[in-house]
Amino acid sequence: MKKQIKAYLTNLAKNNLIFRKLFRKSIYIYRYIRYQIRNFGTKIDKNMIFFSSFNGKYYTDSPKAMYLYMKNCPEFENYKFVWVFSKPENYEFLKENKNTTIISRYYKEYEKYLGKSKYWIINHRIADHIHPNKKQVYVQCWHGTPLKRLGCDIEKTDNVLNTLKEVRKKYLLEAKKLNYMISPSKFTTEKLTSAFVLKKVNKQNCVIEEGYPRNDFLYNYTNQDIQKIKEKLKINNINKKIILYAPTFRDNQHKSGLGYTYKTEVDFDILQKELQDEYIILFRAHYFVSNSFDFEKYKGFIYNVSDLDDINELYVVSDILITDYSSVFFDFANLKRPIIYYMYDFEKYKDEMRGFYIDINELPGEITKLEDELVKAIRKTKNFIYDQKYKNFNDKFNYLDDGQATKRTVEKIFKQKGV
Repeated sequence: MKKQIKAYLTNLAKNNLIFRKLFRKSIYIYRYIRYQIRNFGTKIDKNMIFFSSFNGKYYTDSPKAMYLYMKNCPEFENYKFVWVFSKPENYEFLKENKNTTIISRYYKEYEKYLGKSKYWIINHRIADHIHPNKKQVYVQCWHGTPLKRLGCDIEKTDNVLNTLKEVRKKYLLEAKKLNYMISPSKFTTEKLTSAFVLKKVNKQNCVIEEGYPRNDFLYNYTNQDIQKIKEKLKINNINKKIILYAPTFRDNQHKSGLGYTYKTEVDFDILQKELQDEYIILFRAHYFVSNSFDFEKYKGFIYNVSDLDDINELYVVSDILITDYSSVFFDFANLKRPIIYYMYDFEKYKDEMRGFYIDINELPGEITKLEDELVKAIRKTKNFIYDQKYKNFNDKFNYLDDGQATKRTVEKIFKQKGV
């Protein structure tokens, strides 16, 4: 019944702007007051650090990298680490560290721990009603170098849940909350500063431009790591090339009561017929996507790895990346391996949805729009060369990633605060 009511209200909000504004305002006021009451008189623990990645869905990304670094650093031996997850029962292993606490995103303890943690290390926008106080430090890690326009830079949108004005309001609100943003390059710093209108709130100097902590693993992984990952994915005995297919979500594909959905436009029948003797595919849906995928008919050829926490593990075991407009290719490029773009809806995406920050001709790798082009591009990777165009791309977007970004970032945050 609860899900049905939520679906009904979501659908009504999609189609009635006045209702959506009134409903969201009412929910915001209720939750804001509740959060303030829950944390009234709460004493902040100066040695407590709160972590959240993709709204509690995964244990991954820069929050994970920073946690692992601090957990093993003598300077943080007296600190308490708090992780929030949608399914905390899957992360009990983190409790092996005596200083680590696991909580659920769906209980009031979530907001209570936010209220008493001195530091917040998060890679997504925090809920609108949650505001850090002046004694807390909110580190916004974000989750990728942007190809698609973000926040206040979006000039047109096909988003079914938010108008342009509503999107911009959310990003401005986030900017008011944060103390630091993490960036891997001058390019990303410029775009995040603009998308979050940091100058408008006098926070243009809050960006820590030291590389992405999450990408350290791409420089520090070992052959033993590769073996463990393949065993986890049950592909350790497969002697074929591995393709990682990681498309992004579409703003206009949303189902009330479920969330963002994704329709797989790839003809997997053709890919299986043409490629199964030499390749396997790891399919990775965007974390926003809520619908499930049935690949049973492609068993042994397609592996659905959407639930795997850390996409870095998929990067390092993959020989080729196929994506569309997802920022995953920026990170994968650190490995200097082949990248293919399957942009079957390029004109619609460019003209009706987000728009791009960079000219797609800068992208390393072949851009395809048709199924037969995709198959040919995959076969061409047998003759892959890390050329000057690819090098220029990394020199522009990944020049700070070197395996030590986490150390530099943590030092910037905590040395200034006096660990």
